[in-house]
Amino acid sequence: MAARDFVEFVVKAIVEHPDDVEVTQTVDDLGVLITLKVNKEDMGKIIGKAGQTAKSLRILLRMMGSKKDARYNLKIVEPEGQAV
Repeated sequence: MAARDFVEFVVKAIVEHPDDVEVTQTVDDLGVLITLKVNKEDMGKIIGKAGQTAKSLRILLRMMGSKKDARYNLKIVEPEGQAV
């Protein structure tokens, strides 16, 4: 399973508005950047208490990356356009 598909699968299982989930992937010299956009009502679920859910997603992505000798980063975009 690709990292982008993994993030999309997990996030859609967590949120109340799965149709609003957008996951994009870009590759550059620094590695793979996965950008996540969700409905503003779901931001709390994605970030989690004290950022634990977002941190867990990032850890899992890094583990996937180490298996493939790649660097994965997750950027969560707030509905107002500011990244978390």
